[in-house]
Amino acid sequence: MAVRQEALFKINGMSLEKITSPKKVSSYFGENTFSAEAMERLVSKSTLEAFKLWMSEGKIITLDEANEIANAMKDWAISKGATYYTHWFQPMTGLTAEKHDSFISITAPGKVIEKFSGSKLIQGEPDASSFPSGGIRATFEARGYTAWDPSSPAFIIESKLGKTLCIPTIFISYHGESLDKKLPLLRSDEALNRAAKNLLQIFGRKDVKKVFSTCGPEQEYFLIDKNFYNLRQDLLMTGRTLIGAPSPKGQQLEDQYFGTIKERVLNFMYEVAEEAYKLGIPLMTRHNEVAPHQYEFAPIFEESNIAADHNQLLMDLMKKVALRHNLVCLLHEKPFAGINGSGKHLNWSLADDQGNNLLNPGQTPEDNLQFLAVLAAVLRAVYLHADLLRASVALAGNEHRLGANEAPPAIISVFLGNQLTAILDMIEKGIKKQVSKQDIIDLGLARLPKFNKDTTDRNRTSPFAFTGAKFEFRAVGSSQNISTPIAVINTIIADSLDYVAEQIKKEAKGKDFESSALRVIAGIIKETKDIRFEGNNYAPEWIKEAKKRGLPNIASTVEALEALTKKENIALFEKYKVFSKPELIARYHIWVHMYNLTLEIEANTLNEMVNASIIPAGCEYEKLLAENLGMLVALEKDAELKVEKGALSDQKEHLSDVVAKIYYVRRNTKEMMNSLDKAKDMGQDARAKFYFEGLKPLMEHIRRHVDALECVVSDEHWDLPKYREMLFIK
Repeated sequence: MAVRQEALFKINGMSLEKITSPKKVSSYFGENTFSAEAMERLVSKSTLEAFKLWMSEGKIITLDEANEIANAMKDWAISKGATYYTHWFQPMTGLTAEKHDSFISITAPGKVIEKFSGSKLIQGEPDASSFPSGGIRATFEARGYTAWDPSSPAFIIESKLGKTLCIPTIFISYHGESLDKKLPLLRSDEALNRAAKNLLQIFGRKDVKKVFSTCGPEQEYFLIDKNFYNLRQDLLMTGRTLIGAPSPKGQQLEDQYFGTIKERVLNFMYEVAEEAYKLGIPLMTRHNEVAPHQYEFAPIFEESNIAADHNQLLMDLMKKVALRHNLVCLLHEKPFAGINGSGKHLNWSLADDQGNNLLNPGQTPEDNLQFLAVLAAVLRAVYLHADLLRASVALAGNEHRLGANEAPPAIISVFLGNQLTAILDMIEKGIKKQVSKQDIIDLGLARLPKFNKDTTDRNRTSPFAFTGAKFEFRAVGSSQNISTPIAVINTIIADSLDYVAEQIKKEAKGKDFESSALRVIAGIIKETKDIRFEGNNYAPEWIKEAKKRGLPNIASTVEALEALTKKENIALFEKYKVFSKPELIARYHIWVHMYNLTLEIEANTLNEMVNASIIPAGCEYEKLLAENLGMLVALEKDAELKVEKGALSDQKEHLSDVVAKIYYVRRNTKEMMNSLDKAKDMGQDARAKFYFEGLKPLMEHIRRHVDALECVVSDEHWDLPKYREMLFIK
């Protein structure tokens, strides 16, 4: 019996205690966060007011006030059972990091007290030398700093034997350069705030004190049984299956999407939700996704910085909780070939401190005009900076999705829907036209239409689609930290908001404001028309049409990342103080290097699997066939056994086929390892291009031969769990 077959007998659900009266979510939501309500209970009124001013107007609190908040946070955490605290940060690995310190302070020999000061709250000092820096820090330069981000609440992480207070922080080098994902996002929100307020003021909205981006990332993922996972070296090492023949049944019957959630999975979802709610993560939706064993969680919109922190926490929770259910949560963008991969659709919008969504068309002509100005800014931003959007989602895992007829293509375009498209066409041409009987669409330069709230159907093939009061950036990868895509969106839209405001001011001098604003909007609509596409983004015709329009189609990660090194893009980010030139160049080098390391790990893992699992299994089966054929030939000769000529020919052909498949697997695997040796002398950029153009196709070639071998080798000899088992055994 194969090891794989033994694992089948170990697959079972967990015996869980039935909950007869579940708690109301509202009774414990956010109980493990140091929320505004918790701070209000535990600090003085003057300190609380100072903290609020810090949040709203940037007036930094005093050290005494920081000490009071730190002491309150410590008392709150200890009352919850925490004994350690950590500055929780997000280095350039894309993951999270933490260094735990105890609250204890020695007062006398053998005596301690719990103590936590404002200085320790505000700043920490983890070793920076072992995190990716892209050349900002030399290996021997170890000092780095974490600094408290007060806009994101501190929280408590629970383990079986203890609890830890986690304080969200930024992570910077000794000289102040960003070494993390969070700081650029915070900077981009500041840039967006200034630009949006500037635009709103010319529309008479002088009451607005703050504008911020909001996000709701839809998190897709796969679940498989832990017994299968432990038998797959590729899943263990790379997060995806490097080999594996397609299951006869995949997703073609479309019977998984939104289907009944199996009990074992539902139990996992219940526990994830409970843990998430304790941390104040507002999970709203859960459902089956398109592929077998693929699922999704989606939250309610939050301020982008908090949404990014919550998404990182959610991914960590999902992986931890899955293990408790003897499952493994896979967040790779393409864990299984031949079926849908996993994205993280990033729903993005703009809001102000008065509770208004700036991408909501509104109910009055004045709201409409403001909406159209913001919409024009978004169109201009995507039109001018599609390369940066593509770069923001460039990583090895996402190469398997983008342009693969499941995720949005690598061509960035915008979908608006029929109604908005018709309205923009009218504004561009300056004519009146009735579009819908349900709406007032009597459009002239003096009168604007009243829109429905949901102005569009959804286009699941569009990378950047307007879906009613928000845009959905569908190209983000499942495993990605969303901070970088948000920072890019915020920055390019801040730039276009400033441009729109400047142009309207120029045009409106001594003229009718509304007509002037419409003329500016009309000009932008005309200028950016090529970025808009309402059809099927997967269709081959669109690829040809996009090329005619001059829209880039960038398939490789390294080519996409080159956008970070362009002079005009560096100037843009420096203008808005989101990234400095060294920070951008560092990110380019880090992400190219990580791409190379990912491909090298995959290739070496594939080599090990071929030589340690695939070839031995194939040879065992080859031996069985050879012995069987030899026996038949001997019996025919010595015992005069009558054997059909066709039967012997068939067995010879089968054996020959298996021998050939083994040969092709070995030959191409040797070539793959020679390619890795050849790449050692290349620079990182050249190596990444070589891997994309040469190594990846070679690995896919090996895969095709291995998968063909899997389909003929007997189950008894094949130890690796198969797709049909991993994807369909619940």
